[in-house]
Amino acid sequence: MHFCVVKSRTIKICLALVLILVLLSLSIDGATSAQVFFGYAPRKVPIYSVETDEKRVAITFDAAWGADKTEKILEILDEFDVTATFFLVGFWVDEYGDIVKKIDESGCEIGTHSNTHKDMAKLSKESVSEELSLSIEKIKEVTGKDVTLFRAPFGSYNNTLLETADEFNLKTIQWDVDTLDWKGLSAGEMNNRVLNKVQNGSIILMHNNSDNILDGLRLILTTLQNKGYEIGSVSDLVYEDNYTIDRNGIQHSN
Repeated sequence: MHFCVVKSRTIKICLALVLILVLLSLSIDGATSAQVFFGYAPRKVPIYSVETDEKRVAITFDAAWGADKTEKILEILDEFDVTATFFLVGFWVDEYGDIVKKIDESGCEIGTHSNTHKDMAKLSKESVSEELSLSIEKIKEVTGKDVTLFRAPFGSYNNTLLETADEFNLKTIQWDVDTLDWKGLSAGEMNNRVLNKVQNGSIILMHNNSDNILDGLRLILTTLQNKGYEIGSVSDLVYEDNYTIDRNGIQHSN
């Protein structure tokens, strides 16, 4: 008899636990009950790379300080018949408006890299909005074109930043291949980093004024094209709509 009572109690406890798990898995306004109950929300992520069967990659340059190598970068891109995406900081646009115009006229794409290059994950929603709106306005004033892409300074982000960027109709773009050119790596070292990490749908990070960017860019473009990769801007690579982004930041077409 005692055994039956214990067994019955165990069954009831198990059923109660199952019921709790079911309730916690229910969705409430896009978040699960568990997320509401335990006080956390699903972490949003930007686009690090794109799922594709095609040998396609995107080249990107962040521009915040200096511009003396930028025109030569454009010449090299033209020589290899490829385009790239430049993420520009607002104060860089203020100082180098003529270069911004040349980037646009070259056929390359321009996105915002904030207005003042602060760690935007530490800013309030209002400050994030100001950073984005000012930088977009400055770029559009020079190019006359809408800005659709954003890269967070330092690659630092949180849900507030990504949600605010969404409100500005911006896709937030990270990278899955970092050349570390800003550390003064040689052209060969940069090229090896790309070779070791690149895959279909990769987004490659460079900077417009790093020490060895010109030699590095030429070598990387040569290597990628020899391996059959089609190289272009971010918008040439990413899906415009009807997509999902998984927890690793890989964009998938639906």
